Amino acid sequence: MATNILMPALSPTMEKGNLARWLKKEGDKVKSGDVLAEIETDKATMEYEATDEGTLAKIVVPEGTQDVAVNSVIAIMADEGEDAKTAGASAPKAEAPKAEAKKEEPKKAEAKPPEAKPAEVPKAPAKAEAPKAEAPVSSGGRVFASPLAKRLAKEAGLDLARVSGSGPHGRVIARDIEDAKSGKGLRTAAATPAAAVAGAIAPAMSDKQILGLYEEGSYDTVPHDGMRRTIAQRLTAAVQSMPTFYLTIDCDIGKLSAAREEINAAAGKNKDGKPVYKLSVNDFVIKAMALALQRIPEANVSWTEAAMLKHKHSDIGVAVALPFGLITPIIRNAETKSLSAISNEMKDLAARAKAKKLKPNEYQGGSSSVSNLGMYGIKDFTAVINPPQSSILAVGTGEERAVVRNGVIVPATIMSVTLSCDHRAIDGALGAELITAFRKLIENPVMMVV
Repeated sequence: MATNILMPALSPTMEKGNLARWLKKEGDKVKSGDVLAEIETDKATMEYEATDEGTLAKIVVPEGTQDVAVNSVIAIMADEGEDAKTAGASAPKAEAPKAEAKKEEPKKAEAKPPEAKPAEVPKAPAKAEAPKAEAPVSSGGRVFASPLAKRLAKEAGLDLARVSGSGPHGRVIARDIEDAKSGKGLRTAAATPAAAVAGAIAPAMSDKQILGLYEEGSYDTVPHDGMRRTIAQRLTAAVQSMPTFYLTIDCDIGKLSAAREEINAAAGKNKDGKPVYKLSVNDFVIKAMALALQRIPEANVSWTEAAMLKHKHSDIGVAVALPFGLITPIIRNAETKSLSAISNEMKDLAARAKAKKLKPNEYQGGSSSVSNLGMYGIKDFTAVINPPQSSILAVGTGEERAVVRNGVIVPATIMSVTLSCDHRAIDGALGAELITAFRKLIENPVMMVV
């Protein structure tokens, strides 16, 4: 009996994937363990191996197809002794066209607003209509307004979602725009109906509103890829759902710089004559953060609605910038690894991240992260926490600054770091303990090897 080959879920959060390439053709014999195809997720390209033997009877989803839903049929496998043509004939049609049909539905819906053409003459008394202003935004977040009001709002740079409508059923009309220009009838972000629906969060501008602010032809449109879209969704969710506070501290890295030069100078050579390792400041930062979490175990946690997860090891994610987005490969059990091991592992992870060859377990999870923009000359900044982690350390550049020691002004190499903390899991005092523990370690690197 023929077997359906389904789009696999290659990570816990994966809902769709791109079928990048088929490595088997229709009619090919397949053994268990053979690589059938390459599946592209939001952050990696992975090989899909066959679990059964048979003949690839029919490819339902052609290579290059994007946004294929998990568990949808992508091919048909004929069992041993079964006729491949007969098995392939029963294959369902690819589901990709359905996705296109869904995309066109909103366009049909948008054609409905002009159906009502209320007169621009305001009803009297206008104040009596004010209570109806709660309905200018539909459940889908669309504002009901007259064509003239829309044009006036665009010219004035006003967000229609914040304008109280005095027309029929709360419709925004021209007079409302004139009032809004003078500050009358403007809702606060929390008072807009769309904001109330979204949990008191002001609605973002629609694509149409944004495009309306720029002259046609003055820009190029670059479609989002899967990674960029996923990053945007997760960071938005993190900012909206996670109460975050920030702690900044200055670290004297004079001893670290001297130790780094000495260690790198003593590194042996491999068969190619290259150093077996070359430590960076970031390698010390990763190690120091890992040990700090072990010294302050109450901060090595993840929040869930049911309980607090207290991690036994320090799995440190490291932000890696890519041309098409950002990814945080994870150094597992970083507290147990030497600086040279961390350095070499980080180089390998970064190289495979840029080639989109990381496995989900190499960039998902973790207990904290490090984001370093010091190489760009950034003095200090704040980073967005990567859920389900509860903290992230933003690292600035090391620079010479004048400091006071024993009443004397002297030069020192100072690096500013900012710790972002999820207040649900880490309180202010606990966060202060964690960043202080980090500073003690980074300022005295010999403590990292004790």
